[in-house]
Amino acid sequence: MTEAAAPRTPGTPCWVSLIVHGLSATQDFYADLFGWEFVPGPDQLGPYVRALIDGKVVAGIGQLPPERHLPVAWTTYLASDDVDLTAETIRSCGGTVAVGPLDAGEAGRLAIASDPSGAVFGVWQAAAHIGTALAGAPGTPVWNELVTRETATVCKFYQTVFGYEAEAVVSADFDYQTLHLAGRPVASLHGVGHALPRDRGPHWMTYFEVADTDEAARRVVELGGYILQPPREGSSGRVATVADPEGAAFTIVHSDAR
Repeated sequence: MTEAAAPRTPGTPCWVSLIVHGLSATQDFYADLFGWEFVPGPDQLGPYVRALIDGKVVAGIGQLPPERHLPVAWTTYLASDDVDLTAETIRSCGGTVAVGPLDAGEAGRLAIASDPSGAVFGVWQAAAHIGTALAGAPGTPVWNELVTRETATVCKFYQTVFGYEAEAVVSADFDYQTLHLAGRPVASLHGVGHALPRDRGPHWMTYFEVADTDEAARRVVELGGYILQPPREGSSGRVATVADPEGAAFTIVHSDAR
């Protein structure tokens, strides 16, 4: 395992956060599945905790107000040196800024936005809180992928906003692009056409490292979650797509290379 470096290059996925109806029950689920421990975080948007592994922050979970009935989903945050300027660029490129920019206490400044296809993502300008501080250990986020209908149009949006270089997989039946910053792969875009889930639409998917994909998938079900795509061999290792008891989807992956 490694401690994540700071500061993050703008555009780098730097944090993942989940806003749920039942904060306590959700903490119990992820504590059992990933071994997370929790400490209080900024509460400007309501009750919020940060998840820790070995004392290092890896993710955040907040609670929706009782009157809010929003889809429950993991949100990928992309780093920015100036979230206000990034928000302006998002709007000018056809995206939408739904929340912020606003301060999260002394931790930093954030915005919640969506790309032109409707996929929601966050923008994080770090201050005291740099974002995910541990990589490579079970229970840590290891990859972020945009699942969308087709990649060509939306790729131009992310390139303009964050300065990515894109590397496409050339195939007649596979629409996939890897996003690079300074020559390093940081995220990917996966066009799935009509296979896109109707109940979720385009969305960012967070991958979490696990020690054993099959065992982790079984544990998800035991804890009240769901298997959306059963364990299978993928290009990054053995993967499964699952959901927690409130329906937030995520992918678990084990790679012998890590």
